[in-house]
Amino acid sequence: MSEGPDLGRLEKVNPRDVWADEARDFTPWLASEENLNLLGAAVGVELEFEETEKAVGPFWADILSKDTATGDWVLIENQLAKTDHDHVGKLITYGAGLDAATVIWVATRFREEHRAGLDWLNEHTHDGIAFFGLEIEV
Repeated sequence: MSEGPDLGRLEKVNPRDVWADEARDFTPWLASEENLNLLGAAVGVELEFEETEKAVGPFWADILSKDTATGDWVLIENQLAKTDHDHVGKLITYGAGLDAATVIWVATRFREEHRAGLDWLNEHTHDGIAFFGLEIEV
């Protein structure tokens, strides 16, 4: 019997085991050029990094980037947990405060109600405004 290549098995790990702190670890990782390129490709937008922890009044948006094709602002809000109502408010507040044309919410799992909320926003806002929800796993 011939031996084949030595193969391993993929194993899911908790994202918090990789990035202990969302703001200090995950946000900078996601904001790197390589990862923004992958994120942009997933939603069909070429992204250019602008700033992390961007002030919006007394609040802080995770990542602000620019759509290189249009020059429009793209807000990226990340959450190393299952989606919650707090982040829905952040998406709207930061999107409005930054005049973002695209809003991308990255989380480990989307509740059905929040996915439906993103669908509703996409159906009831004018063309040129887009909301995306992306799940991350490690």
